[in-house]
Amino acid sequence: MMRGMGNMQNMMKQMQKMQKKMAKAQEELAEKQIEGTAGGGMVTVVVSGQKEILDVQIKEEVVDPDDIDMLQDLVLAATNDALKKVDELTNETMGQFTKGLNMPGMF
Repeated sequence: MMRGMGNMQNMMKQMQKMQKKMAKAQEELAEKQIEGTAGGGMVTVVVSGQKEILDVQIKEEVVDPDDIDMLQDLVLAATNDALKKVDELTNETMGQFTKGLNMPGMF
């Protein structure tokens, strides 16, 4: 009967260890800067791992007062590109913790 308790404690320790690793991974993700681009690098958007937009760079040759629509599309595309990369990085980074853990509702 007591052996079962030891296993339970061991499992709790493993979970705590994993939670610490997950927290560290999330912190590291938050500090990352991910770039999204559009128009062959004409527009660059930099976002953090927490999906905050940190920087938007627009090359002046793409700025055409007569074609604001194109510029808006490029900014949108670059932003979406960056956000998609954040999602991929997050899944990749956090996925290692959910592998082999059959815990529905964790993420």
